[in-house]
Amino acid sequence: MQGVCSMYRQAKYDEPLIFELGHEGRTGLALPEFDIEDNLVPEGLMRKESPKIPSLTEVEVVRHYTRLSQMNFGVDLGLYPLGSCTMKYNPKFSEELAALAEATEIHPFQDESTVQGALRIMYELQHMLCKIGGMDAVTLQPAAGAHGEFTGLLIAKAYHELNGEERTEVVLPDTAHGTNPASAALAGFSVVEIPSKEGTVDLDALKSAVNEKTAAFMLTNPNTLGIFESEVLEIAKIVHDAGALLYYDGANFNAILGKTTPGDMNFDIMHFNLHKTFATPHGGGGAGAGPVGVKAHLAGFLPVPVVGLEDGVYYLDYDIPHTIGKVKSFFGNFSVLLKAYAYIKLMGGNGLTEASEIAVLNANYMRHKLTKKFEMPYRQLRKHEFVLSGSKLKERGLKTMDAAKFLLDHGIHAPTVYFPHIVDEAIMTEPTETEPKEVLDEYIRILNETLDLPPERIKSAPMHTAISRVDEVTAARKPILSYKMIKDEIRVPSQKV
Repeated sequence: MQGVCSMYRQAKYDEPLIFELGHEGRTGLALPEFDIEDNLVPEGLMRKESPKIPSLTEVEVVRHYTRLSQMNFGVDLGLYPLGSCTMKYNPKFSEELAALAEATEIHPFQDESTVQGALRIMYELQHMLCKIGGMDAVTLQPAAGAHGEFTGLLIAKAYHELNGEERTEVVLPDTAHGTNPASAALAGFSVVEIPSKEGTVDLDALKSAVNEKTAAFMLTNPNTLGIFESEVLEIAKIVHDAGALLYYDGANFNAILGKTTPGDMNFDIMHFNLHKTFATPHGGGGAGAGPVGVKAHLAGFLPVPVVGLEDGVYYLDYDIPHTIGKVKSFFGNFSVLLKAYAYIKLMGGNGLTEASEIAVLNANYMRHKLTKKFEMPYRQLRKHEFVLSGSKLKERGLKTMDAAKFLLDHGIHAPTVYFPHIVDEAIMTEPTETEPKEVLDEYIRILNETLDLPPERIKSAPMHTAISRVDEVTAARKPILSYKMIKDEIRVPSQKV
């Protein structure tokens, strides 16, 4: 067998929807007779009709979802090189910790005296993240990276309002994450995009863009090309001289752990992606966690509560003078926080530094090998990820999307494609530190094959996955996301797009 994934074949079942399975009268669990008063639920909250749940035995349910899992792909099966997403392998010990009854059976309404262990974990995590990020205070509430961006921008808005300034604009480079402009708009700001120069921030464009209306400049470092913004201290000076704040998007934080911090780079606000940098699972809608760190002058604006410690007792501190209020119910996604806490404890400072070193080494090894055939604009030395151009694919009548589909046939998830937009037919790859050299070599070999094999073979992929090539335009324009939508689609067939 050549390579580690060449013989990949995904399970493929003609699996109906669960609503199409089962027969009336079948049950999966026999419960005792209901002997409690039936008037405990107020009339206005009672269902008028029974929920339309299919009648299935336990074995039918287990087999259905097991078959679906075998038709799926995840990081436990193979490489997940989605650039900028940091889809590293998640250690199972942290999953086991988060599944313990001590973690799953506590309730946020419990008295603080009964959850001292959980509060201690949160308190220590706050301080560990402060040290790792070079920040002075942290909130653990935000539920994802984009939610952290939104929280950080609300803090920026509150800060400027307290100072009597009406700053209505957020500036960001054209290499910014797509969530950056969305978060800024959601927080009520107008978005000003500036062009890059040779793949990094154009300082002259930044100077022209910032003014008395600028609330913040949002930056990822290294940026989405995998290039370190070496002029970051000058960037910080330009932003601060304009009276604005500098926001650090933590999506690419996995590249610099133990080497530098956003605090050292003079950022005022940052968010951490615990589900990227600190190896807690993400994808499929959650759950994630996007804690936000701030410098001391912004600590008074954090959401409430944060966890405090006094006389050896941990408590929930609501005494934050200019708080923006809550951004999530209770105290954040505790199970995700617990996994990140355990990961950081296991790795220690030296381990986190080594993780970044290996991630950067892996990326540059792949970059060096692949640029013998593929083009890669801008600086050649990259950090944790790199962005190739698929321009040579176009010469063969192919697109980047064709290459991405071809990888699926070999048990490798597609990389990020067509982003950032400043690279023609972009192919963004992030191998992370958890992949062995053999897997990296397999990715290199297969991607190179897209420039060698007959174009018809590449365009026919994927052939060995549970679902072959989909009509993505129709899927985007007419998504079918529920059983009801399927029934409606059957009754009223869609027009061809």
